[in-house]
Amino acid sequence: MGGEFRYQIGQNAYIKFVLHALKHKTSAVNGVLLGRLSGADTNPVVEITDSVPLFHSQIGLLPPLEIALIQIEEYYGAQGLNIVGYYHANERFDDFELGNVAKNVGDHIYRYFPQAAVLLLDNKKLGALPNGKDRSPVIQVILIWDRTPKTMFSYTLPFLHAKATKLYTREMSKSWKVVGSDGSSQLTIKEPSANIVLLDYISSEKWQDIIDFDDHLDDISKDWLNPELFK
Repeated sequence: MGGEFRYQIGQNAYIKFVLHALKHKTSAVNGVLLGRLSGADTNPVVEITDSVPLFHSQIGLLPPLEIALIQIEEYYGAQGLNIVGYYHANERFDDFELGNVAKNVGDHIYRYFPQAAVLLLDNKKLGALPNGKDRSPVIQVILIWDRTPKTMFSYTLPFLHAKATKLYTREMSKSWKVVGSDGSSQLTIKEPSANIVLLDYISSEKWQDIIDFDDHLDDISKDWLNPELFK
C-alpha cells in the first residue's frame, strides 16, 4: 500500500499565482499548476514547479480555456512537466466556496492526473498585502478538498498570511470535500526564502508585470510564460 501524497510548491509557482490574484483584486482569476509526480510508492510527492496565469475576464468560457491548455501542454510537455493542478480566486472578497468553474476545471485535470490539487485563494486576505494591513504570522492554512469517501485530511503550508489560500485534492468520490488544518506537513513550499522574496515583489508592485492568457489573446506580443518576471 502506498504512502500519503505530499505536495511541494516551488517559489516561482507560488509567487506567480499570488501576484496574479493581486493584479486583479476585484475579478475572479485562475491558472494552472505545472509539475511532476516523484518519489517511490511509499513516499510520493507532487512537485509543483511552475504556474501559468490563465484568465481574469473569460473565466467561464470554454474556447479560450481549450486554446490555453493546448499551448500549455505542448510547451511544458516538452520539458517533462504535466498540468498537476489548478488555482482560482473568486470575484467577491467574501466568497470562500469552490465554485462550479473551479470544480469543472479541476475535474478535467483530475481525469489526466488523479493526484491533482486545486488552490482557492482568499482575495480578502491577499488584497490587504500591498497595504500592509495584514501582518499575520508567516503561516498559511491550506484546506485540502478530497474526493475520497474516507475521513477528511488536513495539511498546512508556510504562506505569507494566515488563511489566504485553500488547497483542494480529489480522488475517487463524486464530490469535492473541504478539509481543515491540523498542522501536518503534507504540503510545503520548497524554498524557505519564498515569503521574503514575495514581500519584495509586493513592495515593488511587481504584480503589475504579470501576463495571463487574457492579456495574450488581446495582444499576442504579450508572453503568457512571463519570462522576464524573475529577472
